[in-house]
Amino acid sequence: MAATDITQDNLESTINDNDIVVLDFWAPWCGPCRAFAPIFEEASERFPDVVFGKVNTEEQQELAAMFQVRSIPTLTIFRERIIVFNQPGMLSAGQLDEVLGKVAELDMDEVRRQVEQQQEG
Repeated sequence: MAATDITQDNLESTINDNDIVVLDFWAPWCGPCRAFAPIFEEASERFPDVVFGKVNTEEQQELAAMFQVRSIPTLTIFRERIIVFNQPGMLSAGQLDEVLGKVAELDMDEVRRQVEQQQEG
Protein backbone atom coordinates (compact mmCIF):
# COMPACT_ATOMS: atom_id res chain seq x y z
CA MET A 1 0.00 0.00 0.00
CA ALA A 2 1.47 3.35 -0.99
CA ALA A 3 2.09 6.09 1.53
CA THR A 4 -0.71 8.59 2.18
CA ASP A 5 -0.22 12.35 2.19
CA ILE A 6 -0.99 13.55 5.72
CA THR A 7 -2.46 17.01 6.30
CA GLN A 8 -4.19 18.87 9.12
CA ASP A 9 -7.45 17.55 7.68
CA ASN A 10 -6.69 13.82 7.83
CA LEU A 11 -4.09 13.46 10.60
CA GLU A 12 -6.50 12.85 13.47
CA SER A 13 -8.69 10.33 11.63
CA THR A 14 -5.61 8.50 10.32
CA ILE A 15 -4.19 8.08 13.83
CA ASN A 16 -7.55 7.29 15.45
CA ASP A 17 -8.70 4.77 12.83
CA ASN A 18 -5.52 2.66 12.55
CA ASP A 19 -3.51 0.53 14.98
CA ILE A 20 -0.02 1.47 13.72
CA VAL A 21 0.72 4.68 11.83
CA VAL A 22 4.19 5.68 10.61
CA LEU A 23 4.71 9.35 9.72
CA ASP A 24 7.64 10.54 7.62
CA PHE A 25 8.23 14.29 8.03
CA TRP A 26 10.08 15.44 4.90
CA ALA A 27 10.59 18.31 2.44
CA PRO A 28 11.13 18.30 -1.34
CA TRP A 29 14.50 20.10 -1.08
CA CYS A 30 15.92 17.63 1.50
CA GLY A 31 18.46 15.20 0.01
CA PRO A 32 18.26 12.62 2.83
CA CYS A 33 14.45 12.80 2.60
CA ARG A 34 14.58 11.95 -1.10
CA ALA A 35 17.01 9.09 -0.38
CA PHE A 36 14.69 7.72 2.34
CA ALA A 37 11.50 7.97 0.21
CA PRO A 38 11.98 4.66 -1.69
CA ILE A 39 12.86 2.84 1.55
CA PHE A 40 9.66 4.18 3.13
CA GLU A 41 7.54 3.24 0.08
CA GLU A 42 9.00 -0.28 -0.05
CA ALA A 43 8.28 -0.77 3.65
CA SER A 44 4.66 0.25 3.02
CA GLU A 45 4.45 -2.73 0.64
CA ARG A 46 6.02 -5.15 3.16
CA PHE A 47 3.77 -4.05 6.04
CA PRO A 48 0.25 -3.87 4.55
CA ASP A 49 -1.40 -3.69 7.99
CA VAL A 50 0.54 -0.50 8.87
CA VAL A 51 -0.47 2.95 7.59
CA PHE A 52 2.43 4.93 6.15
CA GLY A 53 1.93 8.69 5.93
CA LYS A 54 4.12 11.42 4.52
CA VAL A 55 4.02 14.94 5.98
CA ASN A 56 5.46 17.59 3.67
CA THR A 57 6.87 20.06 6.21
CA GLU A 58 6.83 22.86 3.61
CA GLU A 59 3.08 22.52 3.09
CA GLN A 60 2.17 21.37 6.63
CA GLN A 61 4.19 23.73 8.81
CA GLU A 62 1.60 23.57 11.60
CA LEU A 63 1.97 19.78 11.83
CA ALA A 64 5.77 20.04 11.84
CA ALA A 65 5.52 22.57 14.67
CA MET A 66 2.97 20.48 16.57
CA PHE A 67 5.33 17.47 16.47
CA GLN A 68 8.35 19.70 17.22
CA VAL A 69 10.17 18.51 14.11
CA ARG A 70 13.61 20.16 14.21
CA SER A 71 15.32 18.22 11.42
CA ILE A 72 14.17 16.11 8.52
CA PRO A 73 13.58 13.40 7.77
CA THR A 74 11.96 12.62 11.11
CA LEU A 75 10.06 9.38 11.66
CA THR A 76 7.19 9.26 14.17
CA ILE A 77 5.33 6.02 14.86
CA PHE A 78 1.99 5.73 16.64
CA ARG A 79 0.57 2.55 18.10
CA GLU A 80 -2.98 2.77 19.42
CA ARG A 81 -2.81 6.59 19.26
CA ILE A 82 0.38 6.77 21.38
CA ILE A 83 3.73 7.92 20.00
CA VAL A 84 6.04 4.94 20.56
CA PHE A 85 8.94 6.01 18.31
CA ASN A 86 10.20 9.44 17.28
CA GLN A 87 13.60 9.91 15.70
CA PRO A 88 15.24 12.30 13.25
CA GLY A 89 17.41 10.93 10.47
CA MET A 90 16.86 8.33 7.80
CA LEU A 91 16.84 4.61 8.50
CA SER A 92 18.00 1.77 6.29
CA ALA A 93 15.39 -0.74 5.15
CA GLY A 94 16.67 -3.23 7.74
CA GLN A 95 16.52 -0.66 10.55
CA LEU A 96 12.99 0.38 9.58
CA ASP A 97 11.85 -3.27 9.47
CA GLU A 98 13.42 -3.86 12.90
CA VAL A 99 11.71 -0.81 14.43
CA LEU A 100 8.34 -1.81 12.96
CA GLY A 101 8.78 -5.35 14.29
CA LYS A 102 9.47 -4.01 17.78
CA VAL A 103 6.50 -1.63 17.60
CA ALA A 104 4.21 -4.54 16.67
CA GLU A 105 5.51 -6.56 19.65
CA LEU A 106 4.93 -3.83 22.24
CA ASP A 107 2.78 -4.61 25.26
CA MET A 108 0.44 -1.64 24.91
CA ASP A 109 -1.01 -2.08 28.41
CA GLU A 110 2.52 -1.59 29.76
CA VAL A 111 3.10 1.39 27.44
CA ARG A 112 -0.13 3.03 28.70
CA ARG A 113 1.00 2.44 32.32
CA GLN A 114 4.34 4.12 31.57
CA VAL A 115 2.61 7.08 29.90
CA GLU A 116 0.30 7.49 32.90
CA GLN A 117 3.29 7.41 35.28
CA GLN A 118 5.10 10.07 33.23
CA GLN A 119 2.02 12.29 33.24
CA GLU A 120 1.64 11.93 37.03
CA GLY A 121 5.31 12.64 37.72
